[in-house]
Amino acid sequence: MTSMETKHEICSPFIPRHNSLRKTCAEIVSEARQSLRVQSTLRPFTPRDGHRQLFARNSVRANHDGRPPSTFSLHAQNFDAYDSRPGSGTRLSPLDHKPKFPVLCDADNPFKAFPKPPTDPLEARRGLSGTRARLLKARSFTALLPLEASTDVNKRSPGQKQLSAKRLSSTDHIGVHGGPLKASPRRTASERRIVQPGDDSGVRPTDGRAELRTELGYEDDARSTEEDAESLVWNNVIAPCLQELESVAAGSSEVSVDHLCDLCDRLHATLTDTNMLGRRCKRRSGILRTLFRLIDLNSAQLNLHIAKLCLALCASGNNLLNICKLIFQISRSESNDILFKNNSVIDSLLGVLNNEDVSTSGEALLYCVGTLKFISGNTTILRLLLDKNCLGVAQKLIQKLCIAEDANFTIAGHILVQLTATLRNLADHPDSRPLFVSFSVLPTLCLVLRRHCEDQDICTNISRIYSKLSSYSECRLALAQTPDCYPLFLELLNKHYQKQDLVVRLLFTLGNLTAKSDEPRQQLFQCNTCMGTLLQVYSSYLRKDLSPHTPLQKGADSLSEPAAPSVSVRETDDVLVKLVRVLANMCIHPAVGSSLATNSACIQLLMETLELRCVQESEELLVNVAATINNLSFYQEENSEIRHNQLPIAKLMLKLVLSSSMDAMLEATRVYGNLSQYKEVRDFIMQNKVHQFVVTLLDSKSAEMCFSACGVLTNLAVDPPNRVCLALEGAFAKLVDCLRDFGPGDWQLAGQACQAMWNLTGGVSEKLLDTQQQETLLKILTTYLDEEEALKWIGNEDGRDFNWACWELEFLPVAQKLKKALQSPDPTA
Repeated sequence: MTSMETKHEICSPFIPRHNSLRKTCAEIVSEARQSLRVQSTLRPFTPRDGHRQLFARNSVRANHDGRPPSTFSLHAQNFDAYDSRPGSGTRLSPLDHKPKFPVLCDADNPFKAFPKPPTDPLEARRGLSGTRARLLKARSFTALLPLEASTDVNKRSPGQKQLSAKRLSSTDHIGVHGGPLKASPRRTASERRIVQPGDDSGVRPTDGRAELRTELGYEDDARSTEEDAESLVWNNVIAPCLQELESVAAGSSEVSVDHLCDLCDRLHATLTDTNMLGRRCKRRSGILRTLFRLIDLNSAQLNLHIAKLCLALCASGNNLLNICKLIFQISRSESNDILFKNNSVIDSLLGVLNNEDVSTSGEALLYCVGTLKFISGNTTILRLLLDKNCLGVAQKLIQKLCIAEDANFTIAGHILVQLTATLRNLADHPDSRPLFVSFSVLPTLCLVLRRHCEDQDICTNISRIYSKLSSYSECRLALAQTPDCYPLFLELLNKHYQKQDLVVRLLFTLGNLTAKSDEPRQQLFQCNTCMGTLLQVYSSYLRKDLSPHTPLQKGADSLSEPAAPSVSVRETDDVLVKLVRVLANMCIHPAVGSSLATNSACIQLLMETLELRCVQESEELLVNVAATINNLSFYQEENSEIRHNQLPIAKLMLKLVLSSSMDAMLEATRVYGNLSQYKEVRDFIMQNKVHQFVVTLLDSKSAEMCFSACGVLTNLAVDPPNRVCLALEGAFAKLVDCLRDFGPGDWQLAGQACQAMWNLTGGVSEKLLDTQQQETLLKILTTYLDEEEALKWIGNEDGRDFNWACWELEFLPVAQKLKKALQSPDPTA
């Protein structure tokens, strides 16, 4: 080769080759490794709220009047005795006409008969057959009478009361104050016989028995029990259960909570088997009244059973609200989580969310979802919620809330706060991620953000969901494909830039979206407000702790809110780390990177960050800033601000190089590797003895550190005066060691080390190696250049083809050139 060709190769600086017509895979990876590097950071930490309440202490609703409370008292008296009025609370107008025919019973209370005219006790008695007489003596009325029978007795005339008293068995009695039936002290619940259909051991409910029940107001009509299967079930199964529950509520008997829960479950199962749940049960109001009275026993376990049964009976209006409040009140205590694991009340709650409307049952839905928020913090229940299709139910509810009328906007917002917090908990479970995608929850939440963009609580909760899920590829793709999500995020950043926990999560999400693909990088950058908003937020948080009362500069994209109060450096750094990461990731796209490299405001903010922050307090931030500058230095346009500020940036990098942070040193060395292609920067490095530090880095056990140091030395050795200084620092010997230690495992690094040695020798026109060093280097090169030996080192790993390409294209040419030069004293040979 000619002398001119030799000089040209020696003077070639260490710069990324991004404009070559034909890129090898090694060149592509080399570019990413040297300059264009995706930045990563930790996801923002969300501390667990130990206080279970509807709205957190830092909620914007914390001091608002009229917001639903988290604490309240519930007693039986809070429930409506009749559960038949419309759930909306609208009262129906009375009818203008009166019934033409006498009504035998109250439709709302089928237990209770209307008053009857007095009859002669003896005449009433004569109609009883012998069987009926024996029945009255053998069995207590408590097993036959409805719960409200005592009330009917008290309403009768004195003569009737006397009759009723005579009819009562000596072992049972009915309360005289209109209260529940009381069991005799001499008979327990276990001693009471429950007559089943077809049981021949007792008296069958036939003959005159139906007449007696009709006389006492026990039936809705006078049909016999053979014709009315519901009456049979009621008389023999349901009524005894209710009677025992009533006696406990009245304090006349004491049983265990477990027994009461079993009674509720038995009642529930019976109503289910006989298709009497919901509003089909004629005596529904009476059952509900009995259940409501038990609430005053203040047992969380029993109350969950009661609530489940009340919801199955379709409690509505005020009763539905109070039942949801009751369940919510139980869920506020973490110690009660186990009760929800062992009770199917979760299915009932999900049923309420599916069936109720926000316009009529908004507050009930609020407490219902508030319960799910609390219990979803339990990992076992979290799995249970996923199995019960909680995400599908939540998706449908979100859609209903998004189209809620303006009159219900406030309560819809309250519900969404609870619902989005629940979804954030669900996002913690790995199995939830495909469900978030399949149910299209992520794009639906964008609709919520658009409609409730002023609500900081909702926006913060959704940002937490995005922050969590955007770290996973399938969720990140679903969000990236959501139309207009980028301008929406920028709008929220602009609107709520003072709310640190919201801002940091939106920026983290944008950083995730721009980490893996060029399309999101370009889509974000092309938003009209992108750079204006990002740089305004950057400027605000960078200077918050310095001048908290200085308002932001007004401009076309300026933020209109007043300056935020001072916050800690840690909190501001958390925002800046995520924001700078977005810039670093965006500029990997060629068009975006070229534009950002010419943005003076952006470069000045990066430089100001290096100047104002110290490595000890802001290590991650300064590392990210250096990485962003390194990515931008890849673009060599004439009007590049990096190029115009190369020397000031080189000076700012000194604090990173001299720090105790290996990450900071590595990133600063990478920046020097790019900036040292300029003579002004190379002189600065030599004058400030930075080259001594770079040579020392070759002793590092990190291949990345050695690779970056080799790049700096390659450029420094372009200037002949620098070669002697580098040799005196032992650069050549360390490069030989680096080649020997890392060569077989990293052929890119091996090629870069050979290039640095080639420049240091000046084409071997200057003898900087002693004989032993020269022999060692020749032996290493001879071994590495053997194709068969190289294949052994490359092995059969997944990246075999790539590694072979690196050996063939990155290492082989420069190693052959260096070996030939070492073997011949004539550089032109």
